[in-house]
Amino acid sequence: MIPKSSILLIEDEENIRSFIATTLKNQNYKITTAASGTEGLHLCASLCPDVVLLDLGLPDMDGIEVIKKLRTWTSTPIIVISARSHEQEKAKALDYGADDYITKPFGTVELLARIRTSLRHSSQMNAGSLQQVPVYRHKELVVDYEKHLVTLSGEMIHLTQIEFKLLSLLAQNSGKVLTYSFIMEKIWGPYVDNNNQILRVNMANIRRKIEKNPAAPEHVFTEIGIGYRMAEADQS
Repeated sequence: MIPKSSILLIEDEENIRSFIATTLKNQNYKITTAASGTEGLHLCASLCPDVVLLDLGLPDMDGIEVIKKLRTWTSTPIIVISARSHEQEKAKALDYGADDYITKPFGTVELLARIRTSLRHSSQMNAGSLQQVPVYRHKELVVDYEKHLVTLSGEMIHLTQIEFKLLSLLAQNSGKVLTYSFIMEKIWGPYVDNNNQILRVNMANIRRKIEKNPAAPEHVFTEIGIGYRMAEADQS
């Protein structure tokens, strides 16, 4: 059987490295491991993996430095796997170029789902198709980018221009965490105030319009202190 995709795991704890490697091999991924940031950078340059799984607490350098170095020459998806649960650490990793962040301990189902999402986004970007997918669908919610139309259970939902831009940005990156700073810059420009209150207000308005129960959302999820994640689009 031909391996699905190649994955580079940069993790210094041997038991975790072995567990993840075995899990991914069983799912038919081609897995290569590194125990330090330096080794990981060299392997990434020589192997050009499809996804990098990266621990932040490495013995020779901080994982944030690995992200910075990788982002100078590659757009390979980076999924951070770390015991650091502080919101600022997550936001920093994502803002410096990580594509996703999983906090230890985690389940294999969650890990595999995040890998699939990163691979999907990477293949779409490589094909130049991310912005060309005309419609986002998740359950009864439909976002039609070309028609500038949002429907819920067939009923048209009225959104302001800013609300539609926000929802479209999240939908086009469905399954990925988008940080507050990333969203603010994309919607309001690079010189926007760091205060994200305007974003929170708009997101609350969107939730009231598209969620049956805004307190238990089905479509747009808050990553506390970090940003927002749109539910993965339904596979057609």
